[in-house]
Amino acid sequence: MLDMKRREFISLLGGAAAAWPLTARAQQPRKLPTIGFVGSDSPDLYVDRLRAFRLGLKSTGFVEGQNVAVEYLWAEGRNDKLPALTADLVHRQVAVIVAPTTPSVLAAKTATETTPVVFFVAGDPIDLGLVASLGRPGGNLTGATTLTLEVGPKWLQLLHEMVPNATSLALLINPTSPNLAETQSRDLQAAARRSGLQLHVLHASTDPDFETAFESVARLRAGGLVISSDSFFFSRSDQLAKLAARHAVPTIFGFREFVAAGGLMSYGGSLAESFRWVGVYTGRILKGEKPADLPVQQSTKIELFINLKTAQALGLEVPPTLLTRADEVIE
Repeated sequence: MLDMKRREFISLLGGAAAAWPLTARAQQPRKLPTIGFVGSDSPDLYVDRLRAFRLGLKSTGFVEGQNVAVEYLWAEGRNDKLPALTADLVHRQVAVIVAPTTPSVLAAKTATETTPVVFFVAGDPIDLGLVASLGRPGGNLTGATTLTLEVGPKWLQLLHEMVPNATSLALLINPTSPNLAETQSRDLQAAARRSGLQLHVLHASTDPDFETAFESVARLRAGGLVISSDSFFFSRSDQLAKLAARHAVPTIFGFREFVAAGGLMSYGGSLAESFRWVGVYTGRILKGEKPADLPVQQSTKIELFINLKTAQALGLEVPPTLLTRADEVIE
């Protein structure tokens, strides 16, 4: 009888010991899939964009911190840091890379041909060499763009409507983003010729270059300045708005942040709409879809913002047609 009880105890002990590892494994936290988000700028500039990105992600069933992790890396306006940051994400084998600027997606394209990449760019993804076509990207990259055929020429048209007596305007580009800079310079030069305007192309890739650029606008007697939609310029929206005010230069940019900081005008695709699509596509890829099968989304909403107070300070009378077309007039 004693031997039987001993055998039962030993059997029970052995069964419990066998169950412990299974219990321990069940209690270990499940590893979440990781998204690598590599931005050219700083996080404080991305509050609204990240909100839209997370809404898009949530619409596919993913919530950051609950069933997906996001690793954020920021270049702080230093495009030369992007290749190393992107290579680090590839090395860590993240599930998807989100590249929200032209320089960051070009770095991602160089770093990997296999890791899925979801991008946002302001230029043409085909011209930039990112996809084979908008409808069928064909590789490991897809995303969203604010591309429309009218945006580039519209910058010149809108600025010329604001300064109708101007015979020449200036364009500011960033030579360290050659693909975007060359495309926008080419398109706007052609638009200027069609409008009978002279267009002076100015370069800036560091903070000190901005002062030189604005001094050049005055020296060249250009009637206004178009700032190309470069991520470095976006990260300096406040600084550019202050320089435009100090040098009394009518200026148009692609982002509302510039107008909110005191810039004259902005015209461009809805960033909220584009970044929501970036979130949606990231979630769909996490669920197993391939970037090659996801058509690049083009923003269908183009927004015009005007700072009326800045116009008055510059001595400009905003045409009624512009006021009625504006999505928002800041007074």
